[in-house]
Amino acid sequence: MGYSVAFIEGDGIGPEQAAAVRLVLDQVNRQLGVSVDLISTQAGDKTLKECGEALPKESFDIIKKSDCCLKCPVGQSAYDVIIRIRRDLDLFANLRPAKALPKINCIGPGTDLIIVRENTEDLYSGLETVNDLGATATRIITKKASHRIAKYAFELSMQRRKAVTAIHKINVLKKTDGIFLSACKEVSESYPEVRFSDMLVDAAAMNLIRNPQNFDVIVTTNMFGDILSDEAAQVVGGIGLNPSANIGDNFALFEPVHGSAPDIAGKNIANPTSIVLSSAMMLD
Repeated sequence: MGYSVAFIEGDGIGPEQAAAVRLVLDQVNRQLGVSVDLISTQAGDKTLKECGEALPKESFDIIKKSDCCLKCPVGQSAYDVIIRIRRDLDLFANLRPAKALPKINCIGPGTDLIIVRENTEDLYSGLETVNDLGATATRIITKKASHRIAKYAFELSMQRRKAVTAIHKINVLKKTDGIFLSACKEVSESYPEVRFSDMLVDAAAMNLIRNPQNFDVIVTTNMFGDILSDEAAQVVGGIGLNPSANIGDNFALFEPVHGSAPDIAGKNIANPTSIVLSSAMMLD
């Protein structure tokens, strides 16, 4: 069976990573008979300079017509590329695995966890206002989005070690995190075989350093997930090694979690592990 994959080579070290993952997917095609057709799709800083848009309509049309999207890191225009794709295609679940790899020195050997981050709301909705006194950011947490991300986390846990930890700050954010935690508890009742627990985000930040091996599936809101997933990446060796996925009901995008590293671009020293593992998540 053949699959069409919109492939964004990106900026900085992106083209170098692209070359590496092409070799890997060529071997997958050759040895396993899984036909992955990478369709070059322009997006990022170079595209912005050439076309006036970081994600032109032609590129977005290619993405929407493909089975999924594989994206190498882009530069300063990353927000205009990834946020638009996430928002317009409703890629509500951001998956950030953190797994200790062989021959990698790290502070968390034996770690094998995955953070399931709600991807569409929270403070990242971008609702900010400014007045003479300062600025206000609006945090949006809905029952619908909370139930949806919780269900995804519990379904994922059934394929792993059947343990879910909900991360929140309900002692301060009583209303918004109250909705999120209530949704997680309600969903947990449909999965009696899954061990469910919850934890304050500051305690979670400490325990990711102290006992990362105790976590399996972490489910949390957008900003907490953003911060904790970078911490978890460092626990297993560094953000340069980690893949991620953005999953919706009808589409998915896979990408490294790090930036385009322009300071080492063109030197052929960038580690391609993150994009290779992202392609592995895509194949799964």
